[in-house]
Formats: sequence, C-alpha cells, structure tokens
Amino acid sequence: MALIPLPLHGAGMFPSTAEAGAPGTGTPVDDGDPTILHGEAGGALVRRSVLPGGVRVLTEAMPGQRSATIGFWVGVGSRDEADGQHGSTHFLEHLLFKGTTRRSAMDIASAFDEVGGESNAATAKENTCYFARVLDADLPLAIDVIADMITSAVLDPQELEQERDVILEEIAMDSDDPGDVAHEKFVSAVLGTHPLARPIGGTPEAILSIGRDAVVDHYRRYYKPSELVVTVAGSLDHDEVCSQVLQALRTAGWTLEDGALPEPRRSTEPVPIAGQHTIDVIRRPVEQTNIIMGCPGIVATDERRHTMSVLNAVLGGGMSSRLFQEIREKRGLVYSTYSFSAAYSDVGYFGMYAGCAPGKTGQVIGLLGEELDKLAADGITAEELRKAIGQLSGGMVLALEDPGSRMSRLGRAELVTGFFQDLDESLARVQAVTADAVHALARELAARPRTVTVVGPFDSPADFGL
Repeated sequence: MALIPLPLHGAGMFPSTAEAGAPGTGTPVDDGDPTILHGEAGGALVRRSVLPGGVRVLTEAMPGQRSATIGFWVGVGSRDEADGQHGSTHFLEHLLFKGTTRRSAMDIASAFDEVGGESNAATAKENTCYFARVLDADLPLAIDVIADMITSAVLDPQELEQERDVILEEIAMDSDDPGDVAHEKFVSAVLGTHPLARPIGGTPEAILSIGRDAVVDHYRRYYKPSELVVTVAGSLDHDEVCSQVLQALRTAGWTLEDGALPEPRRSTEPVPIAGQHTIDVIRRPVEQTNIIMGCPGIVATDERRHTMSVLNAVLGGGMSSRLFQEIREKRGLVYSTYSFSAAYSDVGYFGMYAGCAPGKTGQVIGLLGEELDKLAADGITAEELRKAIGQLSGGMVLALEDPGSRMSRLGRAELVTGFFQDLDESLARVQAVTADAVHALARELAARPRTVTVVGPFDSPADFGL
C-alpha cells in the first residue's frame, strides 16, 4: 500500500507508506530511478517526470491493454476567470477544436476518426482536460494532435462568434432541464460569493458580452508549460511518451527551459463557508418538482473524505440506501432520490436530491431532513457499514478496470491532492472507516444551516406548505 507525495520540484522514487510514516507525511526520497512512483498487482507501473518547462507527465502502464487513454490537463477552471472573462474557460474548450496554425477543425476531427479513436474535452471548476482514447500504435498521433491544439489554437474571430451561439444553445439546453437548474441554483446558494459558486459554462449575459480579447488573454495566461499536466494510462512506454510530448511541444514553438518549475498547486486550506438556511423556489411549468437540500461539506484533501463516501452510500447511495428505502420503497413518493457530495481544493458541499409530484413537495422535503437527522442522532448500524464498505470497494476496483479512470486518477493526484494513492491504499482507507466516524460527520452536517432549492410550479414555499 502506498500514499506517495508528488513534489513540484522534480520526480523521484518515493517510499511506501510504511517507510514514510503516517500517510501524507512522507518525505520524497531519490532512490535511484528518477521516475518510478509505484508498481501495482498485474504489472501496472506508475511513473512521473517533470520535463523542461515544468511540464508534468504521469503514466500508468497496463500490460495486456491494446489501447491508451491520454489527457492533457491545464490547471485552470471556471473559478479562475477574472471579471469580464466569465465563461472563457469553457469557450476555450470549444475553440481549441476549431483549428490551429497547422490543422483545420476537419483535420483535428479526421485525425481521430481515421484511426477509430475518440476525443473530447471537459471543463471543470478547477481544471480543464482534453483527452483521447486510441490504439497504442496511434498514441504518438494523439499526443501530436492534442499538443497542437493546446499550444497553437488560432481562436479565429469567425469561429468564436459561431461557437458563441453553440454555447448559448448549450446553456439553454441545461436551463430546460429542471434537475440541472436545481443543482446549479443549490450550489450558488450554498457557496454564495465564492468563485466556485459560478456556473462552469457562464451565464447567457456573460457569453453574449465576452470579447475575443478576453478569451485570448485567458488562453495566454494559463495555457503554458508550467500549467500543463499530461497523463496516460494503458499500453505505453513512459520514456517514449515523455519524448513525444517534448517533441510535440517544441515543434509547436513552446520554449521549454531546463529547470523550470511547475505552477504551485492550489491552496487546500479550507475557506469558511457558513451556509444559509433558505428555501429558494425557481418556478418552472413542470410535472415533477426537483428538490435539493444540503449544506457546506468538506474539501478534497480532508482526511474524512472516505468517511463522507461511506455516509453517502448509507444515506443515498443505492437501492438499499435509507433515502431510497424510506421515500420510494415504503412511501412511493418519488422515482429518484439520492445523496451526493462535491469536494474542491478549499470548499465543498453535501446534498440530498428527490424528484416528486408537486403535491408531495412539502412532505418529501420533510422526509429528506428527517433522514439526515436520524443519521445524526443514531448513527449507522454495523450491517450498514459493512454493506457500504463493500459497495465502495467494489466500485473502486471496477472503475479502475478502465484506462480512462486511471488516466483521470493520475490527473487528480497531480493537480488536486499532490499525492498518488494506489488501489490497495484506497481500499484500506475505506475499510478503516468506523461507524463512530460516520456518526460524527453526520452530526456535523446536520448541525449546519440547510439550504433547500425547489424547481417546480410554485411561486413561494407557501405554495407547498412551508
């Protein structure tokens, strides 16, 4: 088992948890091989290098695979946008597929289609990832194409105007989904003025007003070597990947200075979020009310994150969970109900969702609160703990059968936590969660101000008896 530090000053072979002491306190040690991080059962080998320019490359070789999944990560998300640039991170995700100095938009699309590969991108609140899955023989192609997109996007004014309309349609589509509206409004209400409260895609007003210069400035500020992390999982050779990444970036014209350091990771010091006891109603002429109740949660590096996972599994993580059994199975009030949490570098939130007939809204809101209160008052049983640990353990193992999940695991380790946690360590930490720890966290969450968001055919809480 290992929880391995990923220092910004360079790569090294790091000690296992047993050698380093308590998890998260180990000191990096150069023990000969400058890039090996960890070997897992089945021959999987995790390696990390910091290249000239501060570019970080992490790979996980998976013997027996015939494909590889690669991600080019930039440590910028919607939270990093300055005034006048809101929505620009997502705008760039679209525009980077629209052509470079070497390739047209059709060239980019055809490059992956012709080899049966898949490519896409995702903008999040704290990072952006451009990724592809290809046959192992086509990995050099994927590296070259995505590196070209990252370094040499034209950001053509005509394409920008066309994508402005596309993004507005995307926002309109989300606005037509009452579930999406409920989640977005809930996050905004809980996090308040924190930058993470803003929608990833921006608002229609922001997208209509943003100019090309603002998008270009955002691109030039963050799309640079020290912000770039490349992660690959599947059939690969680490040294070849590093060589190909260097060649692609230099061909594109990036200056990669020896000894340059990566950008520092975000602070993981929690920002106090008080939360607020409110009931926000968003009127929509729908046949089903969408309800979310929740409060501030924990940050991504909190030692209780595995406890939070167990709590969610017990409360609302499946068909045997308390919310599902009480609200759907016993009472037949909903089709869908679950609990969730999201954790970022300095804030997080926890919530419970249910969708019901408008006439049942007040009753369902009461039941959501009651189930959280019961958990806080009485804790969980030994049987619930056993089932939750089994559910989470199985999910972890099955998820890592996919190279894409392993590629994403490397990206999160490098950009968010600064530690690589192998499967055995992850399983051990989940299995170490106690009923008392879940009970304590439930009491903490239940004591926080509860924000309720309701999307349905109502004008005020009085319309559903609150």
